[in-house]
Amino acid sequence: MGTILVTGGAGYIGSHVAFALRERGEKVTELDLLINGDIRDRTLVSALLREGEVSAVAHLAACIDVEESVHNPKKYYDNNVHGTQILMEEVKRAGVACFVFSSTAAVYGTPATYPVAEDAPLRPENPYGESKVRAEAILHQMGGDIRYVILRYFNVAGINPKTQYRVRQDTTHLIRRVILSALGRRRVFEVYGTDYPTRDGTAIRDYVHVDDVAEAHIRALRYLRTGNPSAVWNVGYGRGYSVMEVVEMVKKVTGIDFPVEYAPRRPGDVSTVVADPTRLMRLGWQPKHNNLEEIIQSEYEWIRSNLSD
Repeated sequence: MGTILVTGGAGYIGSHVAFALRERGEKVTELDLLINGDIRDRTLVSALLREGEVSAVAHLAACIDVEESVHNPKKYYDNNVHGTQILMEEVKRAGVACFVFSSTAAVYGTPATYPVAEDAPLRPENPYGESKVRAEAILHQMGGDIRYVILRYFNVAGINPKTQYRVRQDTTHLIRRVILSALGRRRVFEVYGTDYPTRDGTAIRDYVHVDDVAEAHIRALRYLRTGNPSAVWNVGYGRGYSVMEVVEMVKKVTGIDFPVEYAPRRPGDVSTVVADPTRLMRLGWQPKHNNLEEIIQSEYEWIRSNLSD
């Protein structure tokens, strides 16, 4: 069946996707700045695709920090848009037929209704979301003989302890930042925005376990390999939790009280984003970790065990 190239394979989600593929007997090769190079290196990409006999690509390499994207949009358009274009051009030249793309709920901006379905208008409110809209457009425009699935992740969280992913203390992931604050690795946890039109004034997100996200990639590859047409799927549970609900659950799981400070909204953040995962679930995707406490527990245990002093 050939090799699957996972770009961003050393990253948080990419490492879980690569692990899940290998667990199912797939041959996997990674392309990542932390391992062997950059998706914008056309020569390297071409060599990996051809010499590795790649039959499918899971493209996860990207810059993902909303706040950073507001201050440095050029970095996001260069990496997320230009990088995707180079990769797609080389994928076409190599004759690779299946392509799974890592997108984001940020493409929706603030949806008019919740939960949000895949056919909702794309109205990104930050350069990160805009970069993913443009990258999706590249797939639509260049696809041709390449069949693809676009996976729009909601807020990915949790850890599978069997993977080789290493905890970073400079993380942008909210649940991880809250846990690090509980463990005293951050001075304080800051809640950005308490005046959103939500049940407690803080932003609401749909948190989905990284193992269930990895399983969505398995489903996408299986779908493409059986000759199905290109598609777009949300990857979320359809239930949202506020920032303060996450904080309270972390306190419950860890048994630790910790200081919380309140700050103004950050540029680019939206009020509420919750998925309608109907399309993906109709294809047999059955979440195994749809429980906020379980998600936080998995991450807490892993961080506590693996952070060095």
